[in-house]
Amino acid sequence: MKARRLTWLLLLLLTGCATYQPLPLNQHARAPAHPADIKVASSVLKLFPPRHHRFDPSRGLDMTDVAILAVANNPRLKLARDERGIAHAQAFAAGLLPDPVLDLAHGTPTAGPYETSSFDLGLSYDIEALLVHPLAKRAANASAREVDLNLLWMEWQVIGAARQLFVRDVYQANMLAVLREETGVLAKQHARLVAVSKDGGVSQAAVAADLASLQAVETRLHDGERQLLKTRQDLNALLGLSPKAHLHLVGPTTVPALGDADVARALDALPHRRPDLLALQAGYRSADARYRQAILEQFPAIQIGFTRARDADAIYTRGFQISLTLPIFNRNRGNVAITKATRKELHDQYAIRLSQARAQAEQILQDQALFARQRAQVRQATKFTSETLDHARAIALPGDMSGMSQAQLQANAFDRKLALLSINESMLEQGVALQALLGTIAPYSLGKTLKSR
Repeated sequence: MKARRLTWLLLLLLTGCATYQPLPLNQHARAPAHPADIKVASSVLKLFPPRHHRFDPSRGLDMTDVAILAVANNPRLKLARDERGIAHAQAFAAGLLPDPVLDLAHGTPTAGPYETSSFDLGLSYDIEALLVHPLAKRAANASAREVDLNLLWMEWQVIGAARQLFVRDVYQANMLAVLREETGVLAKQHARLVAVSKDGGVSQAAVAADLASLQAVETRLHDGERQLLKTRQDLNALLGLSPKAHLHLVGPTTVPALGDADVARALDALPHRRPDLLALQAGYRSADARYRQAILEQFPAIQIGFTRARDADAIYTRGFQISLTLPIFNRNRGNVAITKATRKELHDQYAIRLSQARAQAEQILQDQALFARQRAQVRQATKFTSETLDHARAIALPGDMSGMSQAQLQANAFDRKLALLSINESMLEQGVALQALLGTIAPYSLGKTLKSR
């Protein structure tokens, strides 16, 4: 009867066990070739303003669409979300209470005048594991929150990188258009020079010099084409797309400007809003809890149990047992030292990360001020060159090919236009970087984001 009860008890316990689920490897995995092939969950769309942003790759991708695709399909983010699942599983495991231990032994006499078989039945519990359970649970929960915040920081960085590549793609395409226009102008000019040189109106040295100028611009054009190709490949990789994917980028390339007061307020709020700093805070709390746990575990480990037994002479006994680890040699001093050093490392890492963030923000502000001065100078030079070129064209005689000043002014005008595009691109990319650095790049709030997970 007792054996039957024990069997039913074991079967009841097994009903709560997990079962194996196969997960075969995908032998045909490949990156999608079109943005429309990416499945964007509604939970991702709700994170971006406006709340009901119309995500439709068929009409082209604006800066928000690119950020949405990056959050939804970036390969590194996918792996980070898997790691997040592991961290939460570990936190769940740490929150479970330790199980009691059931000991059962049965003996059958093989010789002698014994009356019955013997058995030993014991039930014990690890008291030390129960005492340190709250600290272990606190440490695991803090570690899970650290992983959540690090994932959020990765998402913010991916959003920033997507926006920077969007800006770079658009401006590099604009600069290529200018270089193609300049190449066409110089090619026509060179053809005229070659025609005039046949009649002796222009020296061969002038023709050769003009050809060198044309080839120099063509070299810049080819370099620009390679740079744009790399930018588009980088953007496809960031979005988890095939290198063959073609993105039709539309919409403005504007980034909200941050004034000095905005930057000052954002710097003061960094410890409370930037996910990587909040993650370090959570990691520090986890390390502190593990340090406390290691201190508790240096005291004797105790296991308490109750026993019932019967010997071969049919004499029943009952009692209790205590197992005590004597803290003579180990005393958990190694784990105490490790956890204390880990906490100190996170303490210093947090201070250094916060200091670096403020220094990097100041560097970007200085660069922005320098770019603003350079842009004003280039605009002034562009205006002067344009006015001078218009005047030279107005006074030039029909068929006059002797003066090279007009050609030089034309080349200067193209150079100024390219310089202005380059400065604007750098300022916009740094504006995105500054927002990412200050924790203001995300289109959603920290609290709502963590709540939605």
